[in-house]
Amino acid sequence: MNTDMTRHGPTDSAPGKAPAPSRTPAPAASGPTPQEDDLSLEVTGRPRPGRWFAVLGAVLFAVWLAYTVIVNPNLHWDVIAKYQFDSVILEGLWVTVQLTLISQAVGIAIGVVTAVMQLSDSPVLRLTAGAYTWFFRGTPLLVQLIFWFNLALLFPEISIGVPFDGPKLVSWQSNQVITGFVAALLGLSINEGAYMAEIVRAGIQSVDPGQREAGDSLGMSHRKILTRIVLPQAMRVIIPPFGNQFISMLKTTSLVSVIAGADLMTVSQHLYLANFEVIALLVVASIWYLVLTTIASVAQHAVERRFSPGAAPPLRRRVLANLVPGRVTKETAS
Repeated sequence: MNTDMTRHGPTDSAPGKAPAPSRTPAPAASGPTPQEDDLSLEVTGRPRPGRWFAVLGAVLFAVWLAYTVIVNPNLHWDVIAKYQFDSVILEGLWVTVQLTLISQAVGIAIGVVTAVMQLSDSPVLRLTAGAYTWFFRGTPLLVQLIFWFNLALLFPEISIGVPFDGPKLVSWQSNQVITGFVAALLGLSINEGAYMAEIVRAGIQSVDPGQREAGDSLGMSHRKILTRIVLPQAMRVIIPPFGNQFISMLKTTSLVSVIAGADLMTVSQHLYLANFEVIALLVVASIWYLVLTTIASVAQHAVERRFSPGAAPPLRRRVLANLVPGRVTKETAS
């Protein structure tokens, strides 16, 4: 008997065979869905009228203060302009710069040695360094300056020879050696050394002890480990407080005026004691102090960027990268 068979279409699969994969047309590109529209909303900040009132108040106060100072008839701007670049003021300015640079350099040297002594295994060295920092940080700098200036009252003569009243090889009168400038250097540098010792000690302790162990495993001496491994890494911690100390030193030199140190503040005092222009000469000195501290602040920020993590390579390497590409790897690795 013949039976009518219905043919299946081409999409039907034969028995025992896997079905053919269906082809689904790709959806056409369309615009963002409503959910995406909700996610792309712009976020606006809340209105802060208090901030605008604070800004307005600060601007008005600054304008009022500048106007009051400028139009004040008791502030003689002609005297300020006359003495701003006077030779006597400039000589005092140069003495201030000398005191700052020399005292800071000596203070750094003393601070590094004292910090190493504080971290030494010897209890005698630790005790000596601790006593030094304790004493000079605990007594006022003004008292120290006056003490050094009057050292002749305690030691009328300074000599070199055999101790315990032995024969003297060379001797000088203390009044001739300890001048105002020398007394200022002694007081500023020794006092600064006590503060720098704490700064350097904190920087050294911030370095991972594994760095020292790596240096020991390579057979390096303690001096090389300190100068080539520890101190370069500690600079990131040392530089910010060191910059603050240097800026503070620029202003602290004004204290040497009590011992006639011939600095900027001292010569300003001598001038206004002669012409009674106290405020005008103080403004002259303040302007120069602001100039010095501004220059020091800019230099501090530049050095901090140089030693900060991820800092840009020095200008020399960037120039070599553009001019001599073949030397980039060698310069960077050095």
